[in-house]
Amino acid sequence: MIDLHTHTLYSDGELLPAELWRRAQVMGYRYLAITDHVDASNFDMVFARLKAAADSLNRGELPYLIPGLEFTHLPPALIAPLAAQARALGVPLILVHGETLVEPVAPGTNRAALDADIDILTHPGLITLKDAAQARERGIFLEITARKGHCLANGHVARMAIEVGASLILNTDAHSPGDLITRGQAELIARGAGLSDNACQSMFNDAESLARRLAEM
Repeated sequence: MIDLHTHTLYSDGELLPAELWRRAQVMGYRYLAITDHVDASNFDMVFARLKAAADSLNRGELPYLIPGLEFTHLPPALIAPLAAQARALGVPLILVHGETLVEPVAPGTNRAALDADIDILTHPGLITLKDAAQARERGIFLEITARKGHCLANGHVARMAIEVGASLILNTDAHSPGDLITRGQAELIARGAGLSDNACQSMFNDAESLARRLAEM
């Protein structure tokens, strides 16, 4: 299993990084990214803590831990400059909390995120075809999620991405140990979103390529 969107107690998750890593290890994860919620007030501090966790845990055992950030509920105009600051700090993986159906995310967040230097737009809700095309042009992944509530738009996100050829990724958005899933469960979620067997395999292959690239940074 490759999961590039999870949270620890450095934001609103329940576990320390090492606890989450160990539980993912038991479930057969090969790559795990911790991407706690951040804004202008804390992104540097959170990344320092997650990088320290990755440095301590990446000693040859799987899963390989990737430190990242999820910029969350920002005014859209702040997304690009904060993402640029995070890159300058050395953050390898940047997510933006998209316009999910179940939270009051500011309108325009999806578009602002897709214009910024980010890697994944998480649970982007009723993303437009135009924005999905922008994701394809920028090489930004659109997320299908296992997370309750956020998953309500999975089918729509999948359809928009497939229509324009944008890359999809399936993550858990885990906040507690019970949110972690197996590869088999991930395949069922992908099929539930309407992906064919070939599209599922392509998505998992793309996730593998992204995770390997991040691990080499």
